[in-house]
Amino acid sequence: MKLSKRLKLIESMVSPHYGHIWDCCCDHGYLGAALLDKQNDETVHFVDIVPELMQSLESKLQAFYDQHNWQVHCLDVSHLPLKNHEGRHLVIIAGVGGDLTAQFISSINAQHPNLDIDYLICPVHHLFTLRAKLNELKLGLVQEALVKDNKRYYEVMLLTSKQNQQPVSAVGEQIWQADNDVQLDAAERYLKQTLNHYQRIAKGKNNDVAHIISAYEQVIPKLKLKTS
Repeated sequence: MKLSKRLKLIESMVSPHYGHIWDCCCDHGYLGAALLDKQNDETVHFVDIVPELMQSLESKLQAFYDQHNWQVHCLDVSHLPLKNHEGRHLVIIAGVGGDLTAQFISSINAQHPNLDIDYLICPVHHLFTLRAKLNELKLGLVQEALVKDNKRYYEVMLLTSKQNQQPVSAVGEQIWQADNDVQLDAAERYLKQTLNHYQRIAKGKNNDVAHIISAYEQVIPKLKLKTS
């Protein structure tokens, strides 16, 4: 199965330094299967709350990935059994709203305060409030990227629970720094779209988003400086 641009970007941001990778809200398991194709030593955990999906996925994994390290879990992401598995963890949460993403991460952190956990997230909507919550949880930013997939823009963030890391920007930093003109155009269009969204909200009653608009108005997408 060919991955979408969004899932391909997420896959590219997964390093081979984990003992366990948790593909949460995995749906049909395309991302986790792509990670299994890399044939690294980590165990890929497929997590979703829909029993029918997980039963079907488990049958396919048994047929095509019998020699690989994987497990299937039909449960709420808030209750990942991380403590039952030794090693470094990467929790991938993609395709759900920013509010739910924040809820999942808050719950996981509260249950496993001493574990070495990284998060790779690609939320839908509510990025500003999510970023504020990530800072509140004292998660550090390792990498972030912007991708357009099926006429929609997505922010992807790799985060760590390790101390003394770069804080998460309220509106992003790396996503506005382009490697080429195509990426610069995407960043400019995404910024304009985001500002238009909050300006529409501001016209409604009891919607105090002036501080969000002000924060995005200070963003200037630009090409990265090339070093020799």
